[in-house]
Amino acid sequence: MGWLSREPAKLQDVSEKKSLPSGVWEKCPSCSEIVLISDLEENHLVCPTCSYHHRLPGEHRIELLIDNNTFFEWDHTLCSTNPLEFDDGRSYQDRLINMAKKTKKYDAILTGAGLMNDRPIAIGVLDFFWMGGSMGSVVGERIHRMFARARKNKMPVILVSSSGGARMHEGLISLMQMAKTSAAIALHKEAGLPFISILCDPTTGGVAASFAMLGDVNYAEPKSTIGFAGRRVIENIIRQKLPDNFQTAEFCFEHGVVDRIVKRPEMKETLTRTLNILCGPIAKKK
Repeated sequence: MGWLSREPAKLQDVSEKKSLPSGVWEKCPSCSEIVLISDLEENHLVCPTCSYHHRLPGEHRIELLIDNNTFFEWDHTLCSTNPLEFDDGRSYQDRLINMAKKTKKYDAILTGAGLMNDRPIAIGVLDFFWMGGSMGSVVGERIHRMFARARKNKMPVILVSSSGGARMHEGLISLMQMAKTSAAIALHKEAGLPFISILCDPTTGGVAASFAMLGDVNYAEPKSTIGFAGRRVIENIIRQKLPDNFQTAEFCFEHGVVDRIVKRPEMKETLTRTLNILCGPIAKKK
């Protein structure tokens, strides 16, 4: 997108963005309604019938939250290697190369700065469509650098999570990012700067067990899966039947894990009001 700029180059212009052809329909996995994809896209991938929130690509999330033509991406050239020489019949290095070619991104997170209703913020967005939004060394490093830059420039941070957790291909190196990102958040809070975490479907594993749950305010999209271990794993360990809504955003809200469930079209204005409370309102331009 032309407004999503990088150093030293820009992404393709929005006019060149490939879109699905008109007349294509999608079946909603929640209500089974057949929805025209163009209608779905206009509604930020929220089903107009039942309000089911489809997973949203990272660039679209930036477009939803950040003022047009104001986002500048940081550290987009950082890319993972294969430190453990992981190979399960298909080289991890080959997967990284193929994902980069397919998505024009080197890893599962976008980080940068932009304006949200004229307020400068730092923002990070995990993209589930990039290896399940998994957290490896690059995701951890980009988050660490994002908080460091935000602290230097006295900006609040918003971090949107949609991830299956730590990336198994990097073993303990990926698990180390849990401590690394948590330490970065602690320094940010010591500086008196706010951090808002947004939990989307899914937010699980090492991501849920680290930075995703550490916001001063934690918001979640409706019916998102949020938790650490899988439902079946927990039931097998405790030998009990869990509630039907276990590990949903609604269950987490009822038990105080998240502060509010916010619908996607309302997220930007909700964040703006929250930051006005935490940081004070933006001075109006004369």
